Amino acid sequence: MRAEAGTITGKPCDQPLNENDTIYKKGNSLSIGVAFGNELTEIIGILERLRCNFSFMLRTYVKIAWRNLSRNKLYSIVNIGGLTVGLACCILIGLYLSNELSYDRFHRNAGRLFRVTTEYTTNRVVNRVGQTASAPGPRLSAAFPQIRSYVRINNWQPYVVRYEERTFVESRFLFADSTFFTMFSFPLIEGDARTALDAPARIVISQSMEKKYFGSGQALGKTLRVGGTRDYLVTGVARDAPINSQIKFDFVASYASLPNANRPNWSSEIYTTYFLLSEAGEAAGLERAIDGYMKRQTDVANAPGDYLTYHLEPITSVHLYSNLAGMEPNGNITYIYILGAIALLILCIACVNYTNLATAQSIRRMPEIGIRKVMGSRRGQLFWQFIGESLLLNGIAFFLAIGAAVFLLPAFDRLVERPLEVTYLFTLPIIGGMILLYAAISFAAGAYPALLLSRLKGMKVLKAGFSFPGGTHLRRWLIVFQFTVSVFLIVATVVIFEQLSYIRHKNLGYDKDHLIVLPVDNLTRQNYLSIKEAILRIPQVQGVTCGAEEPTHINWDDELTTSGSSGSTPQYVNASPCDVDFVRTMGLQIVAGSDFTRSDWLKTDSVANPADPHTTYMLNESAAKALGWTPRQAIGRTIYRSGNRGLVKAVVKDFHFAPLHQPIGPLVIFLDPYYQHIFQCFVKVSGRDLAATVSDLETVWKKRVTHRPFQFHFLDDSYNVIYHAERQTAGVFTTFSTLAILLACLGLFALAAYSTVQRAKEIGIRKVLGAGVGQIVLLISGDFLRLIGVASLIAFPVAWWAMRDWLAQFAYRIDMPWWAFVAAGMTALLIGLLTIGLQAVRAANASLVKSLHPE
Repeated sequence: MRAEAGTITGKPCDQPLNENDTIYKKGNSLSIGVAFGNELTEIIGILERLRCNFSFMLRTYVKIAWRNLSRNKLYSIVNIGGLTVGLACCILIGLYLSNELSYDRFHRNAGRLFRVTTEYTTNRVVNRVGQTASAPGPRLSAAFPQIRSYVRINNWQPYVVRYEERTFVESRFLFADSTFFTMFSFPLIEGDARTALDAPARIVISQSMEKKYFGSGQALGKTLRVGGTRDYLVTGVARDAPINSQIKFDFVASYASLPNANRPNWSSEIYTTYFLLSEAGEAAGLERAIDGYMKRQTDVANAPGDYLTYHLEPITSVHLYSNLAGMEPNGNITYIYILGAIALLILCIACVNYTNLATAQSIRRMPEIGIRKVMGSRRGQLFWQFIGESLLLNGIAFFLAIGAAVFLLPAFDRLVERPLEVTYLFTLPIIGGMILLYAAISFAAGAYPALLLSRLKGMKVLKAGFSFPGGTHLRRWLIVFQFTVSVFLIVATVVIFEQLSYIRHKNLGYDKDHLIVLPVDNLTRQNYLSIKEAILRIPQVQGVTCGAEEPTHINWDDELTTSGSSGSTPQYVNASPCDVDFVRTMGLQIVAGSDFTRSDWLKTDSVANPADPHTTYMLNESAAKALGWTPRQAIGRTIYRSGNRGLVKAVVKDFHFAPLHQPIGPLVIFLDPYYQHIFQCFVKVSGRDLAATVSDLETVWKKRVTHRPFQFHFLDDSYNVIYHAERQTAGVFTTFSTLAILLACLGLFALAAYSTVQRAKEIGIRKVLGAGVGQIVLLISGDFLRLIGVASLIAFPVAWWAMRDWLAQFAYRIDMPWWAFVAAGMTALLIGLLTIGLQAVRAANASLVKSLHPE
């Protein structure tokens, strides 16, 4: 009879062979001798026994592990809970770190793309910005063949975009050179990347915007009205920019559409410029060459002793390593290191807590281990039994951690302000990494108790019990370390919140409350006066004014001189154009002189007053001092702002027109009669019935500003945005200090549990001799509270040093609050006492028989 390949004629494979059997392979008969048949039978039998033994052993280990977990519910919950918290934190932080470290690496030319930054001096004071003027791109690329291509990007302000009846204000609106889509890897779904932006009035939109404006229809070839004044032809549809990109856009319009596109200049740093180099290694040499080139340029207006030059930053380094502002808020590599260290710390604490708890719990299993030893269990069997329990417990914790990470991801996104997607959790690299992490943690956490327990002598355990040698000091110092971290984080959180409270309540020198901000564009400026008059008729409106920038952060750089001659030394200041009601509406305090009037405005108008046109100025106290005057001496003086002559009408008290990180600098306020520099309208309201006031304001606005939707925000919201990074830091510290305290408590719980089991007989004897519950609790708690005290003493100087450096970034800051250290230490002691007290009371109330005869 002929059988299939690998079968034995006439019987199943698991039955013994005899000398008459024949094995067939691929239809060819092979004669097998008796000796070979017996060896094959033996091998098959051994393999089958191994399979059965392994299967039985695995089922037994799982069953014992499950029974052990079920029998000791408190320990199981604490262990699984601690591991779940640690793993969930690692998964979430790992997602965040992976996203941050991958920023801008998706570009196919990422290694050869560089951002151009500007360095210049004014009065020999060095200034650095992440933007450039319009000239460096074309001029430097023409001068240096190493620069293969360049692109300039302008994202100065939001724009109103309209298609048929759909009108929206779009903040992610860019103007860029025609090389934008060939230099960067933003693929076009429709259109040609080389020609999409090669002419004026052309625009490329993202996939999301195509759906938003055109629904299911095709966008290519359609026309969009931008800014209410100009039509742009849609020449391409791009895939949405990824979240790990510095450059995020919904609209990219052609650079040639800008009014000054053909007039490049070396000043006015309002463009983000990128170079594509022939080779990445040419950047350092190119920087040196650019420095020499800029020194030879005669059309660069540098004062004697000042200079202008440019530096190159790799695009992959901008997000984490640059301290210059980019197209979106930068990250910080130090922050990445801190979060990575926190993730590892939390994971290590969770693993060590598991080890301590497993070690403490294993003392109760000494009889089981002893009996298994006596009955013939080998060391390897016991070792793999405890590793199996670790795998089971970690497996439960791992699945719970993944579920917790998915559930907490939206909250984590808000904390770190990154739209991380849950689908990223289930990509192959992440799944592989989590499996490796699971295996590593299971073996790392379970190996110590497994090795320790598997080498015990059976009869010794059964007769005399067992006490684990060594490791006590290590476990105690771990508790000190855990609480040192916890106390440090508590102090840091308190100091950060105190500084934020100081910022919220600081007298800024102007009134930011109940001040509504409305955007102003070219069409709105033409009707500004009629819009202002209509708004003033609303009952709850107390004042209306306008300006180029919000007073929370005035960036306009300018210069003042006291003489019109070219040889006079300029004083560099910030500048703010406005209308006549600016001081009154903003609540500024005049210390000398008088407020702007309509007459001052008419004098500024060269059309209404052609014989003697001049500007009326106000200085702040710092500007008057910089020019060498007291406030009263400044009144009536003639000054020149960038050559424009004018008289000083008033001096206002210094107010914070920049973040509190910076000291108050010189500022000049001047009237702008044509409102050509006005971008914001400020409406001061009483604060009563805000909803009705905003509704009335919307009605007025829609009647007179028909080309754009009604938009507004409150000035104090803009103020809060400035300190967003500090609030985010406070949120991170609060979250992780809470987790650190939780895990420290679990570690303390584990060590207290271990200690009470080890000292069970001592506690029993003390109870026999008359010790009460309070004395037993004090006995057990005393050592641990001393450890927390030591941890606090270590954490205090570290926290003081770290938070002193953090506060140093603010020009205006709080004094270090001494009570924060006291509160942190007392909080740690109280939490520690409650944690230890649970174990101590349980040990004090335990049966004397069990205490004296635990075996």
